[in-house]
Amino acid sequence: MTDDIKKYFNGLLQKVNGLYLILITDRDGVPLLKVSQERNVDFALMPSFIPTFTTASDQAGKLGLGRNKTIISMYSNFQVVQMNKLPLILTFVGAENCNTGHILSLEKQIDTHLDDIKLAVTEP
Repeated sequence: MTDDIKKYFNGLLQKVNGLYLILITDRDGVPLLKVSQERNVDFALMPSFIPTFTTASDQAGKLGLGRNKTIISMYSNFQVVQMNKLPLILTFVGAENCNTGHILSLEKQIDTHLDDIKLAVTEP
């Protein structure tokens, strides 16, 4: 991965007020890129956190509503927005009052920058 990709995601982190962490992992939760503020959000790095999203997304797909793209979880001090960009999972952790719509609007902008990262995960 190039430094340009990391700079791009650091820039996104600065653009969204109250956003603490952007984490890009593979489907199994192996971290590929992490950019964060000084805030302690280590729960998002727990080994079971990302695979739980994958399982929940698969189960939600069985409801007959189509493939699940995003899961938003609200906690007392944080919110977590996770996007299904297989073979990648994007996790955004922000303050409880962070603008969720702003995070969701980043999805189309991010797609073009994920191609290099996807190449690192997929087999040729």
